Amino acid sequence: MSDENPLLVQRDGAVARLTLNRPHRRNAMSEAMVTRLDAVLAELRADSAVRVVVIGGAGGHFCAGLDLTEVGAPKSPEEKLAEQQARNRRTGARFQAIADLPQVVIAAVEGSAFAGGLGFVCAADIALASGTAKFCAPEVRRGLVPAQILPWLAKRMGRSTAARLCLQGNVIDAAEALRIGLVHAAAPDAEGLSRLLDLTIADVLEGAPGALAETKGLIAALGAVLPAGYAEAGADAFARQAAGPEAAEGIASFKERRKADWSRR
Repeated sequence: MSDENPLLVQRDGAVARLTLNRPHRRNAMSEAMVTRLDAVLAELRADSAVRVVVIGGAGGHFCAGLDLTEVGAPKSPEEKLAEQQARNRRTGARFQAIADLPQVVIAAVEGSAFAGGLGFVCAADIALASGTAKFCAPEVRRGLVPAQILPWLAKRMGRSTAARLCLQGNVIDAAEALRIGLVHAAAPDAEGLSRLLDLTIADVLEGAPGALAETKGLIAALGAVLPAGYAEAGADAFARQAAGPEAAEGIASFKERRKADWSRR
């Protein structure tokens, strides 16, 4: 399958729709996708004509997280460590960039919202889900750590609930995601999600653009999502795990659809 257009951008009046477009990989984040996404986010920050940004996924899925075929590519230990540190720093900066947009950001979730996909869900101002949505923070099962999504999960759901999701690593459905506060509303199916999204956009557009942006600024002023030094500490922790033997085994077991060695001990 082609990755020629890994991110689709559609502008409809005051609404910009960003569609993660790698359906053959459940919209897992490739380097090409996130490079394009980072550029679009920078453009939107200065675009006063756009008042609502919708993030969704193509092909019935939202985002399966980082493309592990890129993480697992063979490199020297030194190269792998440096690459993963840089990758994880950019991931954290991307979530912050989404949250810092002056527009209201809505995540519309169908299918898989795993790992880094959860970061998009929680960095958005409003998260909506269809009945097909599934949510998971599986990093520890892959020998990795949820370094940059953890603060956003804690902000959305509280530290205790975020801790359970990340440490247990199990899949939850839309009803459970709604119950624990991971999403704000859920619809039974894709058609219902589309209607819910339209209603939410219409509500937001009733607000004055400047007042909405100022309100987002005040919400941010209540406290930073990341404590001082966390982003770098998270990048270091992710890089150490990604470059180590647990990640090698975890990613291999994922690709081979088997349990990792440590789960059989």
